[in-house]
Amino acid sequence: MMKRSRTTALLLMSTAPLLFTACQQEQTVQVQEGLYTSVEACSEATGDPSSCRQAFAAAQQQAADAAPQYASREECAQEYPAEQCVPQRTSAGHSFVGPMMMGFFMSQMLNGRAGAVAAPPASQPAFRDKANGWARPAAAPGGSGGLNTTSRIGAGKAGLAPVNAEPNRAVTARRGGFGNSSRGRGSFGG
Repeated sequence: MMKRSRTTALLLMSTAPLLFTACQQEQTVQVQEGLYTSVEACSEATGDPSSCRQAFAAAQQQAADAAPQYASREECAQEYPAEQCVPQRTSAGHSFVGPMMMGFFMSQMLNGRAGAVAAPPASQPAFRDKANGWARPAAAPGGSGGLNTTSRIGAGKAGLAPVNAEPNRAVTARRGGFGNSSRGRGSFGG
């Protein structure tokens, strides 16, 4: 019995340096993110037309559920240009007046080779107010990305987060992985 436990102890001791080295290696993830006003502008900035089309389509599907909701066009026009304020319907069937999606946010994780995409893009609709400020759906508890499919007419900009981003420019940020604190930017393009 003693011999087996001594062998096990020696075996565990010899693997410990390998485990510690693996934990200490820096795992860096590159993320390309940006705010785009069209699929064409996204394709030009990123060189990835397929991902841009995917991100635009996904953002378009989310737009009515994420848009600020108003009871009338006049209320909407207080914060958004009147020509952007249109009748809309959420995926749950609730009707409201809200601003149209004026762009989309796209974020992609890149693998180790420069420019090679490792995962499908994440996207969100973007809304532009009268002051030319950009906003996207605020993150909600539970990871739904801020999308609220319940009726919230009169909530206005309550479900949006303002973003300081320059449209049509891809920004690559490095973020640390396991065992490392996050580096780079915490928001799109800011």
